[in-house]
Amino acid sequence: MKEFMDRDFLLDTEAARILFHKYAENEPIIDYHCHIDPKDIYEDKQYKNITELWLGGDHYKWRLMRQWGYDEEAVTGRSDDWLKFLAWTDTLSRSVGSPLYHWSHLELQRYFDCYLPICPKNAKAIYDKCSEVLASGKLNARNIIKASKVRVIGTTDDPCDTLEWHKKLIEDETFNYCIVIPTFRPDQLLLIGSETFPAYIARLSQAGGQDITDFYTLKTVLTARMEYFNSLGCRSSDQSTAYFPCTLIGAEEADRVLKKALAGEVLTEHERLGFMTEIMLFLGAEYSRLGWVMQLHFGVARNTSTRMFNLIGKDTGFDRIDSNAPIETLAAFLNELDKTGSLPKTVLYSLDPTMNTAIDVLAKCFNETGVCGKVQHGAAWWFNDNIGGMRDHLRSLCEQGVLGAFIGMLTDSRCMLSYTRHEYFRRILCQFLGRLVDDGELYWDEEILGSIVRNVSFGNALRFFSLLPPERN
Repeated sequence: MKEFMDRDFLLDTEAARILFHKYAENEPIIDYHCHIDPKDIYEDKQYKNITELWLGGDHYKWRLMRQWGYDEEAVTGRSDDWLKFLAWTDTLSRSVGSPLYHWSHLELQRYFDCYLPICPKNAKAIYDKCSEVLASGKLNARNIIKASKVRVIGTTDDPCDTLEWHKKLIEDETFNYCIVIPTFRPDQLLLIGSETFPAYIARLSQAGGQDITDFYTLKTVLTARMEYFNSLGCRSSDQSTAYFPCTLIGAEEADRVLKKALAGEVLTEHERLGFMTEIMLFLGAEYSRLGWVMQLHFGVARNTSTRMFNLIGKDTGFDRIDSNAPIETLAAFLNELDKTGSLPKTVLYSLDPTMNTAIDVLAKCFNETGVCGKVQHGAAWWFNDNIGGMRDHLRSLCEQGVLGAFIGMLTDSRCMLSYTRHEYFRRILCQFLGRLVDDGELYWDEEILGSIVRNVSFGNALRFFSLLPPERN
């Protein structure tokens, strides 16, 4: 029986062990997509206990706790922090095979030097150990980033955001080991026809200093906001919706639809999809002009439980996989940008793992001389960032494209300790390649394979997002 989550966890071949320990383990991290609040970084947030750090905003954990039968008071309610932590240890000890089981143990080991298995009988000792470390100040927000060797953090920011905390971080000379850059996230524009849309356009008008009354002024304000984001280091956008349409209606019709929506009138489905297409084509061309990467997240159905949405709101653990996202309209949308030379570097993320092959094949239809992997199949996302999901994703990347061009892992998390997900991915990557070597499917050339591992872990994202990290300390 192997030792539990030891130094060679998941590294079950000699090739895997060499690749990880020599080429992956010590590489820095570029976390190009996450949901960390830049305010927490600037203020160097100190966490009062492990419950706040682990359970404060992590809907991954909340879903498991509910599934194990805990009521909402013990999950997101007003229950005592110690009792919430005890409920989590009980849940996790039963969640065998879950990536959360591995992530949580990695976080304990790497940040708290605690190797106790997480279960109710060890809960008090773990809680006390973590409380002692947190009280010492050794794991304030900035220390976590520095200890994790994170060189770039890409936050998620609405076009209306002031980005005041990004500016403060740029001006802070003591924060010289990591760049925190905004990511342009215009999801609210894709919600045209919703009750919230007119109010959002009013907010955007205020942020842009110009009244948005038509499609032209909307584009003018968006361009100004993108230029502002760009001045603070933004290197990418990110959009999330159920799927990306390609309903071409032209700028004149988009103008009519926008005015109709601002007047509170009901839109047809054709009008809604047409406006989404036209604004996305405009944004895509602007991203290309600025040299940004366009990230597209799709295949998610939001707020499946109306009862729980009404009780505690969105982003609380009630989203699911939508298996109806059409690849055809996505392909047509990318082609429209490509036809005019306006297709930016692009990353595609589908929540539906059955789309792996289709996405990898689609990605290889759009290329640019000198750009490795211009259109990427992004890292296994959300419900797929587990061992099986990552292996399937890597297999598809290998079978349909060039693994050596892949930009690697991201956290997509609100938890500051989630950087161990990069280690988890790197171990799985090295395990995957090591098994191919052991099975005789892959020739053992340490120089080539080591270069692939090192670049997928760090270097490819550095180049793809055109980033220049600070000098390593």
